[in-house]
Amino acid sequence: MTPAPAHPATYGLRSTLAGILVNLALAIVKGVAGFVGNSYALVADGIESLTDVFSSFVVYIGLRLSMRPPDANHPYGHGKAEPMAGVIVSVGLIIAAALIAYESIQEIKRPHNMPAPFTLLVLPIVVVAKEMMFRFVSRVGANIQSGAVQTDAWHHRSDAITSALAFVGIAIALLGGEGWESADDWAALLASIVIAFNACLLLRPAVQELGDTVPTTQLHEAIRLVANTVPGVRETEKCFVRKMGFDYYVDLHIIVDGNLSVRRGHLIGHNVKDAIQSAYPRVADVLVHVEPHDRE
Repeated sequence: MTPAPAHPATYGLRSTLAGILVNLALAIVKGVAGFVGNSYALVADGIESLTDVFSSFVVYIGLRLSMRPPDANHPYGHGKAEPMAGVIVSVGLIIAAALIAYESIQEIKRPHNMPAPFTLLVLPIVVVAKEMMFRFVSRVGANIQSGAVQTDAWHHRSDAITSALAFVGIAIALLGGEGWESADDWAALLASIVIAFNACLLLRPAVQELGDTVPTTQLHEAIRLVANTVPGVRETEKCFVRKMGFDYYVDLHIIVDGNLSVRRGHLIGHNVKDAIQSAYPRVADVLVHVEPHDRE
């Protein structure tokens, strides 16, 4: 017997757990190295990794909730939990960026010692690790069409960017010598701007999904094409599609011969629904409205 295909969220859960473990390890390494090595840019980078642990945990919970089946209070399922997690994560990223910017400015104002040279050794490893995580999680998010998972992926890319900027800032401070001690703090400030910008880009699609914005026009056209192949359907009229987490819900108007019996029109409507769900398994339900061709 062929096993049932895994829920799309299952793959997102695995990538999110992997991200939590990687971020936790990197947050500890960067935080300790930055504190001991007197580099606020590296400390800020560690804080950003720590916020990634929290955000990935939020994504994990959102994915878990989205997998719950429909119930009396949620007849369309719990799919909205997934974009809600994306919104929370994006807002959390904006807050983290604001905190890093504030602390960077405070560090720039006050005199402090030169960063330790060994801090540079940590950052290339971090950049490579986080870029690999970004590509892995981003691929999973694209395959399962999860905005929350793709947002989680961009956390890894943002971390890679902040680490790269921290490397540049520390290098400038060490090469410049006395008077250039704050170069890594300026790097942390620049990194906060990059983080905030990416967070705003990621927030938009999550909010749009919560507002039932049209997913893609390509999906609408594809659904119409499938419906028009069903015997008895003369043409299609209105077609509305909304995304609920990992599933899609379709409202479709079909036009049939006005002289058909109610039973025959009803059967055609069912055939349309079956054809669409067969062609697109992620369509959870299709509401078909049958209209007569000879209507005024």
